[in-house]
Amino acid sequence: MIEIFICDDEDTVRHQIRTALEWKILVENYDMKVVCSAANAQELLDAAENGKRGIYFLDVELKDREWDGFRLGRELRRRDPHGILVYITSYGDLAWRTFQYHLEAFDYIVKGAEPIGPSVSRCLDEIQARLLAERQAPAETFTLRAGEMVRHIPLCDILFFETAPTPHHVFLHTSNSRIDFLGSLNELETQLGHQFIRTHRAYLVAADKIETVDLKQNKLWAGGHECMLSRAWKAKLRKTLGGSQ
Repeated sequence: MIEIFICDDEDTVRHQIRTALEWKILVENYDMKVVCSAANAQELLDAAENGKRGIYFLDVELKDREWDGFRLGRELRRRDPHGILVYITSYGDLAWRTFQYHLEAFDYIVKGAEPIGPSVSRCLDEIQARLLAERQAPAETFTLRAGEMVRHIPLCDILFFETAPTPHHVFLHTSNSRIDFLGSLNELETQLGHQFIRTHRAYLVAADKIETVDLKQNKLWAGGHECMLSRAWKAKLRKTLGGSQ
């Protein structure tokens, strides 16, 4: 069972979130339970069990001298690296703050934009879909958030990742699509391991999709797409490919 934690210093908002979650869990029979509805960060931290994966609905603007939602999220991420963070905020665009704190936020729910209950219910549906996808193919799917949608892309469909012009954004390329999402090639390289090769500071390429390498022109092709190859990664690429190119 996945445990759910809420932290919001507004009693009304906290009650609305809990009511929406518990109703959704009951109707859909999700294997989840709200175990903590806290008015402050320390109360939530005292209730959360280290190392156990949870879902956390966190107010950004906590009235607390020591904690705001992002500092709380960072502490939760340290304790629960695979936990799912959802931020409740009065402001629309806070993605850059989660990047600043090295956090992966699953969703942002804006207070006042619409009744909070339906937004919380939709978010829980998306979380459930993500959890199911992870159970079905834990090592074969790459999960990202693009705009208002959570996407699960089969690893076998990914050709390469490329740094996007927008700061802190990455393009994911498949044979017939390009998806823009918040991310970092350095983090992706660590996350995906040997299946993907860093060929340039702006490119991370699927090893099994590399078709041709031109060492003189510092280029390579994956799925018919041209990618850059820098001197810094050329020797590593040749070693990885066994010197066959």
